[in-house]
Amino acid sequence: MKEGFRCGVVAIAGRPNVGKSTFLNQLMGSKIAIVTPKPQTTRDRILGIWSDEEAQILFHDTPGIHQSERPLNRRMIATALDACNDADAILMMTDAKRPIAATRDDAQVLERVVAANKPLVLAINKVDLIDKPLLLPLIMAYSKAAPFKAVVPISSKTGSGVQAVVKELVGCIPEGAPLYPEDEISDRPMRFLAAEIIREKVTLFTHQEVPYSTAVTIDSWVDGAKGGATKITATIHVERDSQKAIVIGKAGAMLKRIGTAARQDIEQMSESRVMLTLNVATRENWTESDRELDRLLG
Repeated sequence: MKEGFRCGVVAIAGRPNVGKSTFLNQLMGSKIAIVTPKPQTTRDRILGIWSDEEAQILFHDTPGIHQSERPLNRRMIATALDACNDADAILMMTDAKRPIAATRDDAQVLERVVAANKPLVLAINKVDLIDKPLLLPLIMAYSKAAPFKAVVPISSKTGSGVQAVVKELVGCIPEGAPLYPEDEISDRPMRFLAAEIIREKVTLFTHQEVPYSTAVTIDSWVDGAKGGATKITATIHVERDSQKAIVIGKAGAMLKRIGTAARQDIEQMSESRVMLTLNVATRENWTESDRELDRLLG
């Protein structure tokens, strides 16, 4: 280990849909967090492990911080705030597409991350989508809003500025030995990642309230022997029979579409053939029940 090696935890915090998961996937060069155009896709802490010769950063991708009284959303917000309080530093991310209202939109996030009393770095994401003259006033506004160590314009989609953010964060974490092998990129088990991929496809392919009423559990996982296919059975849980009908689709067409897309991503992730069987079950109002939330989300 190199002298002066640094290792620490960084929580990625921000409003829903500002590009936190896209940033993490771009940095890791691999899909470890699901991404959809719909807000509140991330529900749990997703750990991404970034390593080089000088440092190891354990990134926690967190649910978007927002105002809500629903039990599911309250749990998601608590997860994000716990990650900030447990971290050595916080990477706050915002969306540059609304430059005039940006600091107002982020008022709640700014309040929470400042209260955590950790070194702060701000990434202004999606700068590839705004006119360049708008960027400097945006940087100045955020620099006055909180005691950021650095404010870095980035594009999580293209990768521009991502390494500059990492460089700033390395300076915010303590010296210490690495906690994971250099080639490891996540601590999440394959079963968790597979369930997340299935939920991502449900979110992408269905509309209205269905994505926000969906959970996925892995019922069985049998690894293939000697190059054989891994056999996975999973259940997609929804809140109402009407949602179940949408997920299944006419003559099972939607469920087949979800299963095919998920299987392809799981095969790419696991580097093995996969046989995926999907079931759909109704758990009435599960997002409003702490007991059901514990059962389905852990």
